[in-house]
Amino acid sequence: MCGIAGFCDFKNTLSEEVLSNMTRTLAHRGPDSEGYKVINESNFRLGLGHRRLSILDLSEKGNQPFVRHGISIIFNGEIYNFKEIRQELIQIGYTFDTDTDTEVIIAAYKAWGMDSIKKFIGMFAYALYDPALSALFLVKDRVGVKPLYYYFDNQTFLFASELKAFHQNPAFKKEIDYDALALYLQYSYIPTPYCIFKNTHKIRPGHYLKFNLAKKSFEDIKYWDVNDAYNLPKLSITFEEAVEETDRLLTSAFNYRMVADVPVGVFLSGGYDSSAVTSILQKNRTEKIKTFTIGFHEAKFNEATEAKKIAEYLGTDHTEYYCTAQDAINVFHQLPFVYDEPFADNSVVPTILVSQLARKSVTVALSGDGGDEIFAGYNKFSQSIGYTSQFPKAVQTLLAKGMELVNPNTIPYFSNTHNFSSRYEKMHDIWQSHSPFVALKAISHYITQQETKKILNVDFANQHTYFDDEGLLNSGNNALNKLLAIDYKTFLMDNNLVKIDRAAMSVGLEGREPFLDQRVIEFVAQLPSDYKIRNGVTKALLKTIVHKYIDPKLMDRPKMPFIAPLTVWFKNEMKDLLHEHLNEASLQKQNIFQAKEVIKWRDQYLAGAGISHQKIWNILLFQLWYNKWMN
Repeated sequence: MCGIAGFCDFKNTLSEEVLSNMTRTLAHRGPDSEGYKVINESNFRLGLGHRRLSILDLSEKGNQPFVRHGISIIFNGEIYNFKEIRQELIQIGYTFDTDTDTEVIIAAYKAWGMDSIKKFIGMFAYALYDPALSALFLVKDRVGVKPLYYYFDNQTFLFASELKAFHQNPAFKKEIDYDALALYLQYSYIPTPYCIFKNTHKIRPGHYLKFNLAKKSFEDIKYWDVNDAYNLPKLSITFEEAVEETDRLLTSAFNYRMVADVPVGVFLSGGYDSSAVTSILQKNRTEKIKTFTIGFHEAKFNEATEAKKIAEYLGTDHTEYYCTAQDAINVFHQLPFVYDEPFADNSVVPTILVSQLARKSVTVALSGDGGDEIFAGYNKFSQSIGYTSQFPKAVQTLLAKGMELVNPNTIPYFSNTHNFSSRYEKMHDIWQSHSPFVALKAISHYITQQETKKILNVDFANQHTYFDDEGLLNSGNNALNKLLAIDYKTFLMDNNLVKIDRAAMSVGLEGREPFLDQRVIEFVAQLPSDYKIRNGVTKALLKTIVHKYIDPKLMDRPKMPFIAPLTVWFKNEMKDLLHEHLNEASLQKQNIFQAKEVIKWRDQYLAGAGISHQKIWNILLFQLWYNKWMN
């Protein structure tokens, strides 16, 4: 895994020094080597920069930018099945000078054009320049594991793995996109393709951008979509047959992600997802898998004791570390550099800490991301369906109309309970819509749209996101399968994958997500939904598989989210940070927020008045980001 950065300059004013500065801001993603290439054409100058984290073919032959057959490429990620593709290419006459997957990408492009992407099993983001077509291709993997941003103002085109590279280019104008800011406040992340800056975008998952350099025109081309898998006819197989085939696919996917010329480990939380990865990998190995866990001294947040039991049962080489409020404070000040776009997942601190812990022993770490989205592990799926089916539609409409007549803040007792006014607004919208998809979107809001309007001092428009794509899923899908498809393209992609990529890469650690092999999702998407939630049991299919390898008694406990105990720390050790960054003077000077409203939330939260800590966290991390990148 690596970092890439580059530009296409139609004014011929950008130098290799600018390219070097852009690329060196990504040194944490690729600490092992760096490379640059400037290509001067008649009407533009193309710069390609690369930072390398050596995982395969550790020799200098694997350094980039990489040029073969007249094609130039800078590549971030892994093509896990590159050896099989290379063998296929050898059979039709191609030869190879390295043992890298990068060289295979170029040869595959020469052989099959952009259809070559469909052969790749992996996580990737790359820029490929074909001078014969005068075209630059920016390619992103199917799920969006690897990040790739771009910026265009008609004269300069920039692209990079992380936004911080753009700040090193004098052509970049850092203007906040307030539509994107509103999305951030609501979700705690900015959904693809939007970005915090104007004229700046994220490449969509399963897409590639073809930039015609002669015409300065774009084509956004889709080559894969999880919706297509869900829209296939559902398979007529038994639950037992589904278990066996899923087990086979998971075993293949997990083993692919152990391929490396450096040490590999696993993040083990003790839940079903990471336990599935660890148990399946350990079953056929004599050497002990290295596993890593972060724990908390606050018991209701701590899953480390359970992870340790799983590690002992499986016989892994286990390492754990207990995170304290002081650890969180130390990491807190790193967050705006690690996450250089506003991002407020409540487990960023332990994710960075477990990455630091793992990096002491390994260079690659596997995680369980994707298990909940594929196999229906979150309660929000059942809640979204339940909220819109517990009453007839006519009753829901009456309830919604009745709620419009009452101010939730005037209701005795309830107005001071946890996040009541937000929940009141969400239930109104859900019952008014009768839609489980509106329900999922509402549940996903930490700050509602009305609250966002109330606290922002700037105008914004509501943007279309993948949350609004229910109509693209056909009638062969029931509500649960549609919700799973939507969650796969929203929370998984823009929250969980961003969290693990930036945290791991901040310490030069390659994070791999074995559940996100396209063969797994394409198969499970075609299964009936009652194989996923079965007799009221969430994630039934995956749990059945895990119980083949781990005693069910060790796994039989309530699901515990991997989050930091912010609710405890904010009112004690981290209280001063709230006053330092959320104060009326700085908010008024910034003139983005309604300062009095934000201070009111802060003080209500600290007084225990029922305000969600996540609302405070979202605003706090935006302020931290703003102070780092906009001042």
